[in-house]
Amino acid sequence: MTYPAGGADLGALLAQGGRSFSFELFPPKTDEGERALWQTVRDLERLHPTFVSVTYGAGGSTRDRTVRITAEIAAQTSMIPVAHLTCVGASREELRGVIAEYANAGITTILALRGDPPGGPNAAWTPHLDGLQHADELVELIKTLGNFTVGVAAFPEGHPSSPDLDTDARVLAAKQDAGAEFAVTQFFFRARDYADLLERASAHGVTMPIIPGLMPVTNVAQISRFAELSGAAFPPELAARFEGLKDDDDAVRKLGVEIAVEISNELLDMGAPGLHFYTLNRSTSTLQVYEALGLGSR
Repeated sequence: MTYPAGGADLGALLAQGGRSFSFELFPPKTDEGERALWQTVRDLERLHPTFVSVTYGAGGSTRDRTVRITAEIAAQTSMIPVAHLTCVGASREELRGVIAEYANAGITTILALRGDPPGGPNAAWTPHLDGLQHADELVELIKTLGNFTVGVAAFPEGHPSSPDLDTDARVLAAKQDAGAEFAVTQFFFRARDYADLLERASAHGVTMPIIPGLMPVTNVAQISRFAELSGAAFPPELAARFEGLKDDDDAVRKLGVEIAVEISNELLDMGAPGLHFYTLNRSTSTLQVYEALGLGSR
């Protein structure tokens, strides 16, 4: 069973136990970038995804664009929009204001994140003086302000600030206890890392769906940089497959699609509740993966 797009409640859809297929976008910084984003939105809409999410920029820097674009997706498309919200640089009152903006726009699903410090994922975390310390507190705040479905992040290789993987699993369980109904993982490149995450999470009582996140490789240098920043390993065996292709953009994209299809099939075969694609606001590779998996005709 897969999920229809439209105005259905995402929490209810996920609770049915079917498979979710979704995409992540980010607010561009320029008008030209925004036009390209909307072309991607239209390309993805015809695939009838379960939802499409819109991120915050680093340090919450794109808050206004995030709110506006998410609201426009809600108003102008058939897709369920999932709005990101982070604790970075925001007081409790400011967070309440953003949540109210989402509610007024008809957005009922929020991905609650602590967020990365302005200095990046590995920088020291300093909360706002009147803000929140952890994502579970943000989940609690959102749940007190309306009938929202709340999702959270999960980390197959552990969050950069977690001292160990067991602590990371305990944090995920705390988010569920606070009211989270689903999780979406950081992107990763080995299906066994996702399987290990499920095992750890289950040991700590996590029962909510954990949707694996994937990013098809389109640029070797870029993906290596993203992996380093996020704490996700770019496995040597994959790097070896790209060796010699770095100067051939088409060959890199083709192999990136091939690898993403391989990982996707592994994840679906092990019973993953769906797939979440980090698109980088470009639809070509993601569409090719989607079609290769036979999802375009679902």
